[in-house]
Amino acid sequence: MRAVVQRVKEAYVLVDGKEVGRIQKGLCLLVGVAQDDTEEDVDYICEKVINLRIFEDENSKFNLSLLDVGGEVLVVSNFTVMGDARKGRRPNFMFAAEKERAERLYNYFVEKLKQKVQKVECGVFQAHMEVAILNDGPVTVLLDSKKVF
Repeated sequence: MRAVVQRVKEAYVLVDGKEVGRIQKGLCLLVGVAQDDTEEDVDYICEKVINLRIFEDENSKFNLSLLDVGGEVLVVSNFTVMGDARKGRRPNFMFAAEKERAERLYNYFVEKLKQKVQKVECGVFQAHMEVAILNDGPVTVLLDSKKVF
């Protein structure tokens, strides 16, 4: 599982021009599921996301986590984060999980987050979405459950 983690002041997602999710201070997550991902991969990314110290303390140091600041989360399914663009000019998505597996693990991820974070909003799985992100910093971190990077 991969996640692009962005610290945001605000983020929202639209489907067919209708807002389906909105958060204030917190994290916007663009999440992709790999073919060989399991619930262990999801658990790893979930724990990493909620405990990642990327919020500033009173000394402007990255010492606070999402839980520490009471932040919110917007989760957006995004199979393109599984893309491999090392060869050629068109990304290859052969490592992305098929729809049923990806949706099951994505929903599991959202439920795990909801157990730990007060406000979790989502996009619509496999929909064409417009995502507005007011990145704070900017602060963006890439996570991969297989620790590829």
